Amino acid sequence: MTGGTAPFQSASGEGRHINLGYRLSMHIAHLPYVLPWNWSQFHQHFALRLLSGVEALEPDRYSRVVQIGRHVGWISVRPIPGQHVLELSVSDSLGEHLPTLSLRVRKMFDLDVDPAEIARHFASDRYLGPLIAADPGLRLPSAFNPFEQAVRAVVGQQVTVKAAVTITRRLVERLGENLDCADENKAPGLIKLFPTPSAIATAALENIGMPGKRVATLKRLAAAVADGALELHIDNGPDELVSRLCELPGIGPWTAQYIALRGFGEADAFPAADLGLLKAPLWGEGGISSRALRAQSEAWRPWRAYAAVHIWQNYSDAAAKPGRPWITGAESEPVSSASR
Repeated sequence: MTGGTAPFQSASGEGRHINLGYRLSMHIAHLPYVLPWNWSQFHQHFALRLLSGVEALEPDRYSRVVQIGRHVGWISVRPIPGQHVLELSVSDSLGEHLPTLSLRVRKMFDLDVDPAEIARHFASDRYLGPLIAADPGLRLPSAFNPFEQAVRAVVGQQVTVKAAVTITRRLVERLGENLDCADENKAPGLIKLFPTPSAIATAALENIGMPGKRVATLKRLAAAVADGALELHIDNGPDELVSRLCELPGIGPWTAQYIALRGFGEADAFPAADLGLLKAPLWGEGGISSRALRAQSEAWRPWRAYAAVHIWQNYSDAAAKPGRPWITGAESEPVSSASR
């Protein structure tokens, strides 16, 4: 075994098996943060989007399977009671990558932002000021893997979060490699890697549950990443990333901005056409147009993604009330604000 992993081994079915053998040890890092920060917001976020097999969620712990290069294993994150710290546990097979994983998890759980700075920026805004004053600790959850989030964004075009998760789970079940790991520290149910770009690009997805055009968009995205034509990074800024994504047929500004926001935790990304943003009750009965919202958002730079998070929460709080309809295409499912 090299670096704690075994070679990819053939298995029956569409998936393949990765055997990590039997493990007892793990590596731990403590990740501090500044208050206010709320575990329940992230728990709610992951609960709505959980990919069974790839991810596992307990009341006080989030876990998932990860791959860095040829190294495969798991990570687990939990808040330490009474301390302003998250504990990151990493499987022995990924131990040498603990510094890299710590940085990724800090971004994923948005531990480095200064909430006081954001509150000051929006304090005088007639729309965002009251929302942020009421919930100053709301953060920006983002994905561990940008490609995984890009897939979720394409699958999520014009459907609810629940529907998108159902389809993405099908992708995992059909195309994700199977993980065999007898590790007493691993959360139960972590048995799958998220499908690779090449697996999605070459798969027959006609019966996956999406319209043909969206299937074609997903396969084009995966093929572009697989062959290196599209590099998913934000090194040259969010505008350059959005521009590159929009060159792919089927990917427009909403999808590209959403990938920047959730895939990279870009603080100024803003999917202005999102229906949850447009129909949030703070705009009044008629909502707001995407053009007007885009103009309004200029005053919110460089923290527009945080404005989006608060507006989505405003929409979700209202949609959770009895008798309020759920809007297809909005980012947030209607959930109780008590479960943030």
